[in-house]
Amino acid sequence: MDVAIAGIISGVMHTLVIFSAVVAIVVIPRWLKAKERENLHRTIQAAYDKGQQLPPELIAALTQDVKVKPKPSPERDLRTGIIWLGVAVGLAAFGWAVGFEEPDATYIFLGIAAFPGFIGLAFVIMSFIGRGRD
Repeated sequence: MDVAIAGIISGVMHTLVIFSAVVAIVVIPRWLKAKERENLHRTIQAAYDKGQQLPPELIAALTQDVKVKPKPSPERDLRTGIIWLGVAVGLAAFGWAVGFEEPDATYIFLGIAAFPGFIGLAFVIMSFIGRGRD
């Protein structure tokens, strides 16, 4: 009976850790960014309350779109392709390692690794095709 309870507690703890990690990765950066914006707003409000004029450069910097999408280039495609190929190799290596205990898992992970592998291969091919256009 004690072993069964320990197994349940262990499973619950693993689930909590995984979901807490997801929350930490998604929520904490957004919360920190909101706090930063709040502090900037307070600073600007304090300057405005004291009658200070804000420089036009500051207003332009605050109102412009800071998320500028980089232009596609062959170098960027090559980097992206190499990253995707690395993910595929990592998944394949993980499947190979798990295959020592569960041989059927190797084929499953190789199948999963094929998706990022082919995406990476497509990016690498696009980088070579894009070099001819420049």
